[in-house]
Amino acid sequence: MPETPTDRDGLLARITDALERLSPAPAAKPDWLAAPAYVWNREGARPIAALEAPALDLLRGIDEQKHIVCTNIARLAAGHAAHDMLLWGARGMGKSALVRAAVIEAQSKGGSSLALVQAGSGALETLPRLLALLGAEERRFLLYIDDLGFADGDMHGPRRLRSWLEGGVEARPDNVRLAVTSNRRALLPRQASEQGDPLNPRDAVDDKLALADRFGITLGFHNCNEATYLDIVRGYTERYGLEWDAAEAAQWARQRGAMSGRTAWQFVTELAGRDGKSL
Repeated sequence: MPETPTDRDGLLARITDALERLSPAPAAKPDWLAAPAYVWNREGARPIAALEAPALDLLRGIDEQKHIVCTNIARLAAGHAAHDMLLWGARGMGKSALVRAAVIEAQSKGGSSLALVQAGSGALETLPRLLALLGAEERRFLLYIDDLGFADGDMHGPRRLRSWLEGGVEARPDNVRLAVTSNRRALLPRQASEQGDPLNPRDAVDDKLALADRFGITLGFHNCNEATYLDIVRGYTERYGLEWDAAEAAQWARQRGAMSGRTAWQFVTELAGRDGKSL
């Protein structure tokens, strides 16, 4: 039976539908003035209606770091000169929480002049597109990359990040500053940055130091002692009205091999659960 125009139209419609499912329409451009925070990934930006973090007074044992980070973020929010920041060191000692809490404080004082944009480390290659979008907005942005690291042998990623920080053609615009957290100050793969006999020693030394040198602020976070850990627990329990025992809190941390703010919060969560309370 010969094909009719109706048959051809139906076939074309099915092909069009299939192609649209394979290649969906690009995501709508976000309103960069509407939300306090955004999450950026390969597909684009997603607004976050409410930014959450512990109160600044509950972040204990990091008083110097807290003062420096809050001051720098306040300057950015006010449109003043501000630094890119590298926060490195022990897990669970408040690097991420401090960034969020300092942004919340700046927003409480400066209104909507500042937004936080968190980008996953897997989206680094898309950051030039993000920076171009943010640079066109009448707002200041703190671009936050959490727990950054690079795979062994990856020299392109670190060098591109250096270009964004300072001097390259893809450098971040004036209304954007970076806050990066990492477990290591060097950020580079151990094998690449610490090899004993590199093919080009001068390049290896440059790569080892250059990333940290590009940040105007570099702050270390270290595991706290027992007294500081118990002070962190005390702050949370007072805030939430929980009874606690110092010996049990210390044993909780020893069983987990770390005395840190994160371990303190996990212990407080346990206490609240026992009491049938929410946090």
